[in-house]
Amino acid sequence: MMANPRRVEDPLILALDVPDWEKLEAMAEMFRGEVGTVKLGLEAYTRFGPAVFREMRDRGFRVFADLKLHDIPNTVSGAVEALQRWGVEMLTLHLCGGRKMLEAAVRAVRGGGRRAGRMPLLLGVTVLTSLGDGDLEEVGMSGGVLESVLRLARLGVYCGLDGLVCSPGEAAELRRELGDGPLLVTPGIRPAGTESHDQVRTATPAEALRAGADYLVVGRAVTGHPRPLEALRALKREIGLS
Repeated sequence: MMANPRRVEDPLILALDVPDWEKLEAMAEMFRGEVGTVKLGLEAYTRFGPAVFREMRDRGFRVFADLKLHDIPNTVSGAVEALQRWGVEMLTLHLCGGRKMLEAAVRAVRGGGRRAGRMPLLLGVTVLTSLGDGDLEEVGMSGGVLESVLRLARLGVYCGLDGLVCSPGEAAELRRELGDGPLLVTPGIRPAGTESHDQVRTATPAEALRAGADYLVVGRAVTGHPRPLEALRALKREIGLS
């Protein structure tokens, strides 16, 4: 396994944002036992409602609720408590929501976790992998992608988040800056020879792991493949999981 020595045992996360319930059920059945964690984002949430989180948990998956919460502190706190009740094990917040919002989320997890017996991992989103320097300049964020990622990442760690979502291109710099403490979750993973789709900051699994990633998020490279199970198994072989 081409891991950094502190990497988690099961680093692969499969994104299951699919257009209809029948396809979601088919995918879940296909990948049961093949992957431990599934990521469900805004598309799945708005199509199927929050019960989709419990449905996937009942099917034996760990659930990563990638809703990228960003609102006033009280609203985010309530949303985090609700997600805990649905049994999610990982969830995301936009770091640009600011210190008060992030600290409210941390308090909600700690309070709700004591009551529910579990505390999901809180992950801070730095800069979306679909954005480049020009996009950030357009919305008034100066300094480019890397400077923005580092600034937001430091804030997230300071506020007590468990980890960060970043592109593979920033993982190595985050490791140098922040050490081994925070988990690093990297979307934009593309097996060698596949398309990048609408993401501009991508990498192969090997590149992301060498850079210090703990979790690799893969979606359309598997779910959009003509033979999804074969694609997943090939990816697992590529990172030494089978």
